[in-house]
Amino acid sequence: MDSKTRWTGVKLVLVVSAMCAIVSLRMNAQVKTETSTERGQATQEVTVERGEVVLVSGNDLVVKMEDGTIRHFPNVPESARVEVDGKSLGIHDLKPGMKLQRAITVTSTPEVVTTVKSVKGKVWHVNAPYSVILTLDDNSTQEFKVPKGQKFMIDGQETDVFGLRKGMVVTATKIVESPQVVIDKEQKVTGKMAPPPAPPADVPILIAKAAPVAIPAPAAPAPAEELPKTGSFLPLIGLLGILFILASFGLKVVRLSF
Repeated sequence: MDSKTRWTGVKLVLVVSAMCAIVSLRMNAQVKTETSTERGQATQEVTVERGEVVLVSGNDLVVKMEDGTIRHFPNVPESARVEVDGKSLGIHDLKPGMKLQRAITVTSTPEVVTTVKSVKGKVWHVNAPYSVILTLDDNSTQEFKVPKGQKFMIDGQETDVFGLRKGMVVTATKIVESPQVVIDKEQKVTGKMAPPPAPPADVPILIAKAAPVAIPAPAAPAPAEELPKTGSFLPLIGLLGILFILASFGLKVVRLSF
C-alpha cells in the first residue's frame, strides 16, 4: 500500500468520525432529558468504639479494645487525626496507654431519581413494535427503539406504537424512576492522654545499728556450805555414853572372873 492510499484511508476515517460526532450532537440536541431527585427522611446510626493504644510502629497501630480483643490497624494514613485535649494529633503522636474513642455516624438518605426523556418529530417509518424513525425539527431523521408499553401523544390523544402512521407529529416521553439510598459515613476519633506514671512510694530506709554487747557481771563467790540443821553434837555425846556403858560392863565382867 503506497502513501497515497494510506492518506485516503486516513481521510475516510476522519470523515466517518466527524459524521458520527454530528449525528451524536443532533441526537443530544433533539432528545431532551430532565432529571429530578426527591429525597426522603434521613436516618442515622451511631456506633462508638473504645480502646487503649498498645503499640505504635511507623504507621501501624495496635489497640486493645474495650471488650479485650486486640485490633491491628495497618497503614494508618498521615491525614488521620485524633482530637486530644483540643489538639489535633497524627499517628506518630500517639503513645501507648492513650485512650481512644471512635464515633462512626452512618447517615442513610432514601432518594428517587426521576429521569424524563422527551422527543418530538414527524413519523417517517414505523417498525412496530420495535422501533420508529422520526423526522426531527432540523429535518434530520433518527431511529428510536420503542420500549415495551411506550405511549405516544398525537394531538393530545395517547396511543401506542401500533397507532402510529407516516406523517403523524408525535411527542414521546420516557420516564424512569430509580430508587436508591445514599450512604454518608462520618467518623470522629477522640482520645485522652495516658495518665502520668505514679510517683514511687516512700520506702522506709532501714539503718542498721550495732546492738550493745552485754558484759556479764562477775560471778558472786559461792556461799560457804552450812551444815544441815540436823547436824549437832548430841549424837556424839550419845555415842560416848554408849562406849562408857560398854566399858563399865566390861570391867564388871573382869571383876567377876577374878
